[in-house]
Amino acid sequence: MDRKEKSIDLSRSVTQPGLVHVKSIGMDFIVKDTLNSGWNTFKYTNESTEVHFILMDLYPEGKNARNTKNEVLPPFEEGMKLIMNNDMESAVTAFGKLPAWFQEIKYMGGTGLISPNKTAISTIYLEPGLYIMECYVKMADGTWHTSHGMYKEIIVTGTNTDLAPPIETVVIEISSKAGILVADNIPKGKQVFKVTFRDQSTHEHFLGHDVNLVKYDSTASLDSLVHWMNWMNPRGLRTPAPKGFTFLGGMNNLPAGGYGFFETELTPGNYILISEVPHANEKNMMYKFTIK
Repeated sequence: MDRKEKSIDLSRSVTQPGLVHVKSIGMDFIVKDTLNSGWNTFKYTNESTEVHFILMDLYPEGKNARNTKNEVLPPFEEGMKLIMNNDMESAVTAFGKLPAWFQEIKYMGGTGLISPNKTAISTIYLEPGLYIMECYVKMADGTWHTSHGMYKEIIVTGTNTDLAPPIETVVIEISSKAGILVADNIPKGKQVFKVTFRDQSTHEHFLGHDVNLVKYDSTASLDSLVHWMNWMNPRGLRTPAPKGFTFLGGMNNLPAGGYGFFETELTPGNYILISEVPHANEKNMMYKFTIK
């Protein structure tokens, strides 16, 4: 069976191996807690009133959601409170309280940012192990969505989905040196974006780079988007999202050499591919295009 024949058909039964339905109504992930390894397509419907995303964290052996609650969330919560008080020096000290094993977490992709009442579709490859599905966007008061329970422990078994990824129509590469690179002009209609990570670097916000697809209108300020995409800013990743932007998904952090896919329908308008990193514009991690 060739790759196209094994690709995931989203119109088929929700029980199809490799098709993972996820929904958020509030600060939650409504999803199965056991998945198969191999290629999985996440169809994430955001029915909440806030912007969310999915990031799949592969935890080191022996660590689980209890460690998230007891060892990871407290330093981030303390640090964010200090950032809100414009005390960045003390905030960095607070983040230094993260446990040593935190550096062993492998980020295995997920969806990009997705606006309320929208659906994101991403296909990623999952190794067996224990994962934490999380969203660390911030509420209007500056507290993390994770602090309100938006993280979920998921076991990925050794049983493979035996499914291939979709066939790409647009090829994207991202690296810390070259930024976001798009091979050809992006056409109108339903598109499958393949995102390859040439490398992966830890940026000033302690995380790597990703790719988010955003549509914007005439009221939007790209400078406000760049500022908002850095969670270390007091207003960064914080509700409300900047005016004039609709987030349409993308591909969350992957290791160097990794690749994943996301799908969407492109209608006429202005779009930007942007990474959730500090100073994305200065790092060439934003790419503007127009669909006519």
